[in-house]
Amino acid sequence: MQLEIITQQPATNRGLTPLLFVHGACHGAWCWENFLPFFAERGYEAHALSLRGHGLSEGRGRILSIPTSEYVEDVTAAVNRMSALPVLIGHSLGGYVVQKYLETRVARAAVLLASVPASGSLNMLLRLTIRHPWRMLKFHATRSAYSLVKTPTLAREALFSPALPPETLDRHFARLQDESYRVGLDTALFNLPRPDKIRALALPMLVLGAADDALFIPREIKATAQAYNTQAEIFPDMAHDMMLDTGWQKVAERIVAWLRERGL
Repeated sequence: MQLEIITQQPATNRGLTPLLFVHGACHGAWCWENFLPFFAERGYEAHALSLRGHGLSEGRGRILSIPTSEYVEDVTAAVNRMSALPVLIGHSLGGYVVQKYLETRVARAAVLLASVPASGSLNMLLRLTIRHPWRMLKFHATRSAYSLVKTPTLAREALFSPALPPETLDRHFARLQDESYRVGLDTALFNLPRPDKIRALALPMLVLGAADDALFIPREIKATAQAYNTQAEIFPDMAHDMMLDTGWQKVAERIVAWLRERGL
């Protein structure tokens, strides 16, 4: 399996823990375009993975039927290529994949960014069904998650704040793609995260959310943090794509501070 991994190396090796970024649904490694140079400039070896079927990774033709286990395999393959055991940073669906990875594998620490909650995504799907019943019907009929973000207006509603400039929105929108319907079912019903398995690792975990997230609301982010015996931090005036939305620098700065507090 050929996987796209975009890497930014620091100018000097400071011996810091490498970072592996895992994107969310309908995205790819490209979505970390702000974070990779930001963390490299602060001495971190920063890697962003495109899960199979995403970005320039193989598997686009079978994207709708890829199972969760294969996404976990992709993270495993990326970790195995790294210079040391990394900190895993997962956004949205990527946060779910990080949680599933940690049920059977280890990392130095983990950051969940606007992640699929530990309780799963069913409540999010129900909210979307109430808000957009016909669009959700089409989503299930076609199994295409892209139908939920298929226009710049829909993409902004789901992912970005009103403050994001239109030209920036258009650039991000042009790179959105379809997602695995099978993994979506796993996140909602059939393969929920198992915090009990991960807590046993005593793994440092940072849980961040956005106050204006249209997908995973602050209450769910806080419950996820509680499931991992920590406290969530919610950023005001931000939407779901916290690594691309206006104000992303504050999110990146908080992650750096948290890493340094732990000597990572």
